[in-house]
Amino acid sequence: MQLVPNLLIIPVGIVIGVLVAAPVGPVNVLCIQRAIERGFWGGLAAGIGAMLGDGLIALFASLGVGAISGAIEYHRQTIQIVGGLALILFGLKLYVAPPRLMSVQAEGEGAASLRDYAWDIPKTFFLTITNPGAVLGLFAIFGGISTFVEVHSYVDALTMVASIMGGSFMWWLGLSRLIGRLRHRFSPAHLAYTNRISGVLLIGFGALLIGEMVLKMLT
Repeated sequence: MQLVPNLLIIPVGIVIGVLVAAPVGPVNVLCIQRAIERGFWGGLAAGIGAMLGDGLIALFASLGVGAISGAIEYHRQTIQIVGGLALILFGLKLYVAPPRLMSVQAEGEGAASLRDYAWDIPKTFFLTITNPGAVLGLFAIFGGISTFVEVHSYVDALTMVASIMGGSFMWWLGLSRLIGRLRHRFSPAHLAYTNRISGVLLIGFGALLIGEMVLKMLT
């Protein structure tokens, strides 16, 4: 039984994790908005939800690319519609949300609580695992990993999953820190525009997901 993983898996997995997290999409939009509104910890909490979602998808992919990806493809219509509706609901809520620049130091009306941070983790986790493009994309990446590095054992597979989560975490950590340092330049008026733009983008992403399924059903 192999107990020591192929060490080349670690840097490859980290790069994959960054590449999976970096593209602009609904999760990035929500994480950026949370970092602007709630600071570093708000953005990081949202990023942790995305990281956990990437990790779960990578774990399923490592356990059986063919069978699980086939099941996801079979239920893609349901997954895509649920994910699209969730994006539209989140977008509408964000669009009408009053602008608040929260502070972890202050107490009272403008302060961010642990609940504010923790609630964003399941939100971004749900958005990640219900994005069929991201899910199937990560499965495709797993299918092509053998071109760069050999994954033979469960230890190798789990190391790859952990490395992908590490790369995803590094991305969200860096992005949250960057925005956290710049957020003091935002006024409530700026944040109101940010909320509306983010809301419209989320609604747009959701409408695209549902619209694609509707077109496929009609053709």
